[in-house]
Amino acid sequence: MKTTRRGLLAGSAVLLLLTACGNDSEGAGASGSGSATAVLGISAIPDQDPEQLNRLYGLVADAVAEATGLEVSYEAVTDYTAVVRAFEVGDIHLAWMGGLTGVQARERVPGSVAIAQRDIDADFHSLFIATEKSGIAPFDDTSGLSVLAGHSLTFGSDTSTSGRLMPQYFMQEAGLDVSDLKGEPGYSGSHDATIEAVASGSYEVGAVNEQVWQATVDAGEVDLSDVVVLWRSPGYADYHWLARPDLDETFGEGSTDAIAQMLFDLDPADPDDAAILDLFGATSFVPTQNEDYDQIETVARDLGLLA
Repeated sequence: MKTTRRGLLAGSAVLLLLTACGNDSEGAGASGSGSATAVLGISAIPDQDPEQLNRLYGLVADAVAEATGLEVSYEAVTDYTAVVRAFEVGDIHLAWMGGLTGVQARERVPGSVAIAQRDIDADFHSLFIATEKSGIAPFDDTSGLSVLAGHSLTFGSDTSTSGRLMPQYFMQEAGLDVSDLKGEPGYSGSHDATIEAVASGSYEVGAVNEQVWQATVDAGEVDLSDVVVLWRSPGYADYHWLARPDLDETFGEGSTDAIAQMLFDLDPADPDDAAILDLFGATSFVPTQNEDYDQIETVARDLGLLA
């Protein structure tokens, strides 16, 4: 089955290249250069260790190139805002976004489309973690967040869905404002940095992506002996692949669909595909749509994180 699928993808790649060359004869694409020589730039929010991200998205770039016959380049960035900006100006046409960054990017580039999410992204969760020395005991519902008043807390990136947006939303649901914390909240920049900040005692409490937390626990590379999980949030939609509306115009009709199909066809029984899925912490990719992130958009507007 795998050989057959890759054979089909190769055939699709030839068609895409022929389409791209045909488009090139009529002028430059949306990126400002001829379609036949354009490089498809992909990027992702830097929510984890850069070394792991470079490995993961290098594999993704290779898979996208195989599926489309295009030259593909992974463009690493230093922060979440840079991904949205690169997507806005057209430096990249495909990006792995969080719920909030995806909404922000769609706000700036109307017509952009969420094409795929992991099997775990429709029901994603945040965790609040704390040092045992903080004296805070775990609790069972949203109202328990009120006990964080008077304690220091760090979020992840200021535009992280699971590390800032939804945790702050749940805090407000509990009647806890950031002004009730001890000092200003921190912004560590990534989920693994949040875990390290709490583990080291730099902050008493942290809001973190559940998936990264579990991966950190499983890896055993951080001393978590003094860290406890206080609470697991209700579920919400989060990460997804977002495509610019001019991706097909620039790189050939059907390119977006070919990329989406490649993601849906990733097979955990195949070693190459399994490497990608394992690094994503998923067993498959599934279709998604812009409307799945309506809750994120509403919360972002309420918190003043959209124009």
